[in-house]
Amino acid sequence: MSENSSTPSPTSGFPSGDDSNLTADLDLAFDGAEDVLRAWRRGMRPDPDLTVSEWADQHRWLSSRASAEPGRYRTARTPYLREIMDALSPNHPAQRISFMKAAQVGATEAGNNWIGFVIHHAPGPMLAVLPTVEMAKRTSRGRIDPLIEDSPALKERVQPARSRDAGNSMLSKEFPGGILVLTGANSATGLRSMPARYVFLDEVDAYPASADEEGDPVTLAEARTTTFAHRRKVFMVSTPTIRGLSRIEREFEASDQRRYFMPCPHCGHMQWLQFERLRWAKGRPETAAYHCEGCESPIAEHHKTAMLERGEWRATAVPTDPTAIGFHISALYSPLGWKSWAQIARDWLAAQGSEEMLRAARNTLLGETWVESGDAPEWQRLAERRESYAGAQIPEGGLFLTAGADVQKDRVEVDVWAWGRDRTSWLVDHIVISGGPDDPACWDKLTALLGRTWACPNGAVMTIGKLAIDTGYESAAVYAWARAQGFEQVAPIKGLEGFNRATPVSGPTFVDATIGGKRLRRGARLWSVATATFKAETYRFLRLERPSDEDRAAGMLDAPGTVHLPDWIDTEWLRQLVAEQLVTVRNKRGYARQEWQKMRERNEALDCRVYARAAAWIIGADRWDEATWRRLEEQAGVETRPAVAPAAVEAAEAEPTTPAPPKAGTPTTPRRKRRAYTPKFMRD
Repeated sequence: MSENSSTPSPTSGFPSGDDSNLTADLDLAFDGAEDVLRAWRRGMRPDPDLTVSEWADQHRWLSSRASAEPGRYRTARTPYLREIMDALSPNHPAQRISFMKAAQVGATEAGNNWIGFVIHHAPGPMLAVLPTVEMAKRTSRGRIDPLIEDSPALKERVQPARSRDAGNSMLSKEFPGGILVLTGANSATGLRSMPARYVFLDEVDAYPASADEEGDPVTLAEARTTTFAHRRKVFMVSTPTIRGLSRIEREFEASDQRRYFMPCPHCGHMQWLQFERLRWAKGRPETAAYHCEGCESPIAEHHKTAMLERGEWRATAVPTDPTAIGFHISALYSPLGWKSWAQIARDWLAAQGSEEMLRAARNTLLGETWVESGDAPEWQRLAERRESYAGAQIPEGGLFLTAGADVQKDRVEVDVWAWGRDRTSWLVDHIVISGGPDDPACWDKLTALLGRTWACPNGAVMTIGKLAIDTGYESAAVYAWARAQGFEQVAPIKGLEGFNRATPVSGPTFVDATIGGKRLRRGARLWSVATATFKAETYRFLRLERPSDEDRAAGMLDAPGTVHLPDWIDTEWLRQLVAEQLVTVRNKRGYARQEWQKMRERNEALDCRVYARAAAWIIGADRWDEATWRRLEEQAGVETRPAVAPAAVEAAEAEPTTPAPPKAGTPTTPRRKRRAYTPKFMRD
């Protein structure tokens, strides 16, 4: 062997060379191996034991398209959310967390932080429920997608939605170890789609009374957590609505009822903020200041940030369920730059004189339920207010007609109502068709009524734009008749218990119908009506005060929603109109709810009014723009103008306001152009 030939090195595989080079190569090789080992050990190390709020501060980024304050999320901005979010952490003993709150306090972002935490640190099946499927889709696009896209820790775990990937779509987000499913409370299919360890129920007071007629949506959603026993978490959030019907109020009252106590900057007294202690000079809401209940000193709003930082949640009740905790907060706690005390005072003053606005203010500003006045107006007072229509069947101001039909055993009762702007209404006709649903002649007369005309003061005539007919009695006969007439002018309806102010009418849904002895699948279209909502509205409108003759001479108009009754209507009909009363009842567990109960046997006039009101909703009158109303006025040959409540007139004269421009960075919702629906009676 030649002297120059080299022998195999024991370190074959490494570069050859002199001893110094060999040593350097070995050092590099071992350093690389140690880097690999360190990376492997990091991958095997358990995730840090973070709470939801800690995770949000470390990993959450707010998008400019989903937040008015984009950038890194800071729990310190809303300190009252820290304990709420941390209760959602796996190591917290609470299983049911309720949050009854005002608007603009950051509750939705707290829920989104929980979603991000679950995806990143505590994977498992999660169900998020919005009031409707459409709202779930909007939430997915407007909040969940930005949540994932703008937080790197989530973006690497959730693949973008792809049309061919059923696991990652608008309403389904898969991630390692779990899945997030979004659905609507109106979809029974979505609510029973899978077992869930985590359930996020957002705006529960806007849920329908029943999901596809299969039961309470909250109950259906919570049933998904059964298999997870003590490891489940249910987070229920909402702005409250009506006392006795509010789901979130019921949950809060069953909890330990925590309030956020903050120290007075002057005396240190700990207290939770109550609206009664927000005071301002008469007519000057900009002077609003909170008065301490300990020393009665006024607290300027600039102290709020320090007060929030030093605040703490305190339980004020003993819960009926030891695993349930509840939180309540009003808009008084909104951080600086969100909802000021002066703005709250201004909004409260603007709501005076309008029951609708007062209810909204109590719900959205105070985070408290509204006590609905269910006392029926006295029929004698209504009798005194009957008026002559001066020979016209449809008074000036009535722009379209709807009818409500109540089917009884021996008759069908129909009331025809004219409607104008601002839900102002006039009773135009009351018709009783004898014979009942078993008599073909009864249905023939009802059919003829659809083609009948009523006269306007200028000689023009109108037909019924939409007739809503109840399906509670002899539904098969009602479906058959409605199908024969076509669903353009006839709307079969079914009443549902409970209030739903956001969407008092839902549908239509296709139902099976028996026509001529043959069963047809999806043979009829059925509308569901939250009758309690329209009954409360009717009584509220009936209690409106009418302007005096002097006020009318001065140009004052009737208040929006005024109900006009003709002088030819009899006292029996008036008694039927006010035949029910809203009462509060409690179940065996002590939960309160409100329901309408009869004070006398016959109530057909009230039912027909509710059905006719539902028909106006179905036509779209609650959503028409100014151009549609102008077109109706041209057809009727009249010119009306929106009525203004006296309180609104006084407020406008006393303190005219100019809407503030939107803040920089505030997201705006683009308006989607779409063709407005035109009812048949407007196309003829």
